Amino acid sequence: MSGYATPGKAYLSSDEIRDLARRSDLMGLWLVAHCWGVIALAVALFALWPNPLTFVLAVVVIGSRQLGLAILMHEAAHNALFKNRRWNDFAGEWLCGRPILAELAAYRHYHLTHHRFTQTEKDPDLVLSSKFPTSRASLRRKFTRDLTGQTGIKQLMAQIMMSVRLAGDEDAAKAAASDFAQAFKARDLWKSLPVFAGIVVAMGLIGDWWWGLAFWLLPYLTWFQFVLRVRNIAEHGATEQSDDPFRNVRTTLAGPVARALVAPYWVNYHLEHHMVMHVPCWQLPRMHDALVAKGLGNRMRLAPSYVGALQEAGWRRA
Repeated sequence: MSGYATPGKAYLSSDEIRDLARRSDLMGLWLVAHCWGVIALAVALFALWPNPLTFVLAVVVIGSRQLGLAILMHEAAHNALFKNRRWNDFAGEWLCGRPILAELAAYRHYHLTHHRFTQTEKDPDLVLSSKFPTSRASLRRKFTRDLTGQTGIKQLMAQIMMSVRLAGDEDAAKAAASDFAQAFKARDLWKSLPVFAGIVVAMGLIGDWWWGLAFWLLPYLTWFQFVLRVRNIAEHGATEQSDDPFRNVRTTLAGPVARALVAPYWVNYHLEHHMVMHVPCWQLPRMHDALVAKGLGNRMRLAPSYVGALQEAGWRRA
């Protein structure tokens, strides 16, 4: 990518960027293991104390970790998850992307285009962010569709139909790849569905037959869709449509609960990520501190919380 995608070069020295951009195979392994470990612990919690509260908690936690898998796939798309390129692509594809019906290569192509043309007419994500600010009623309708599974079912059906339509049609597949509007859709769904279904079956074999439906499919159709939307709104919703790297993107400050349920793996440091996109997620808090130390804090678009970011996007008191 060109320098256009690395605005941080104007504010950080080459040595500072080189230090922040250090990748670690050990850290990449820990992040992937942590994500799947939290999913396993959420299911184990319900197994030990089966009741409505632990059921809902498991669905919410697993949905947040499905977002975590998406975030780690995003890291792999920037070659920042592992230092070893082979490990990076394998983990990003098969341990992070395919389990949530996403494809690393297609996402990488789409997402790097977003970085190059952030909040301009060529940004493929502009269709998502340009809707904001909107009304509280509109946001309520969107969140209701997400949490009741309507969004997830609609997108899954569209994904299946697209996969069927493109099967065996190489020219159509190439055309779709050049106009990939949904970051988490896999064109070759036939590779992803067995992984997704395998997790559902494995959970059913470990516990009761319905566990996979309750603890993988249900979170995917509900909480994952909700937090994915909240994340998208917080990152670019109701920001400037300009090339100002401090105003066309937002960093959202997040406490422990938000990090656990809405913004895992430092995804809330989105302005810093756009400054130097190949910096690993676990280094983004350091980059934030470095920018603030240079006196740039008052230029940065910051939200005090995810509630604050949603308020900017239209979730204001009626």
